[in-house]
Formats: sequence, C-alpha cells, structure tokens
Amino acid sequence: MLLPTDATLRTLFATARTIAIIGAKDVPGQPVDRVGRYLMEAGYTVIPVHPKRKTVWGLPAVPRIDLVEQADIVNVFRAPQYCPDHAREVLNMAKRPQCFWMQEGITSPEARKLLEDAGMLVLEDRCIYVEHARLTKNGLQQA
Repeated sequence: MLLPTDATLRTLFATARTIAIIGAKDVPGQPVDRVGRYLMEAGYTVIPVHPKRKTVWGLPAVPRIDLVEQADIVNVFRAPQYCPDHAREVLNMAKRPQCFWMQEGITSPEARKLLEDAGMLVLEDRCIYVEHARLTKNGLQQA
C-alpha cells in the first residue's frame, strides 16, 4: 500500500467534478454534514447516497452507489464492515470513479484489495475535508 503524494491528491481534487457520499446525512453537527456542505461550497457536484433518505442537503438521494451514473470520487461514511460491499457496488458502476475514499477512522483491507486490483486509487482513514483544505488555496479552491 503506497500512500498517494500531495501532488496526486492535488490533481485528484483539481480534476474531480462529482463526489458521491455514501452514508450522506444532513444532520447538523455530524461530520458527514460538515463534509458534504464543505464540498458543495468548494464547487463540487455532490451526490448523496443513502438507502432510506429521499433527500440530503436539498438534493435527491440515491439508494445505492451502483445506481450513480458517474462520480469522480466515492467518499464513504460507513462502518468498515460495510466497505467491501460498497467496493463491489463501485465495481458495478457504469463508469468507475477515480478514487474510493474512506473517511477518518474507516479502513478495510478487503475493500482496498478489491479496488486496487481493479486499478482504482483507494484512501483509508483520511478526511477529505481536511486534505482538501490543506492542499488547496484557502481550502476553497473551486473545483
């Protein structure tokens, strides 16, 4: 497992346009809410993915990631035991994303192997908000 360089992450952030968030919830005070709002403010198109919610952040929610037509980054806010199933869903997407990003505190060797074997960039245990803010001008460089 090689960690991506800052240059790789900067390129990812600069080229990505759409970020699908698995486990999206617009509950004030929750990390997923802060991250989703931040990414929208940073200029990304955000697609909330949640099996029960119909809308999140005023956007229509999709029940499963494999029903999303296209996302450049899939950002995961689910417990590690669910990540392998989400990885398999990602492999069934019509157009695969550039990156499968598991948020801070989330790791899954099984999901990592499935996706890396398919040539996908996989990040674990890192906050997309923190990394974006650290690597882009003022943390709000337009996508």
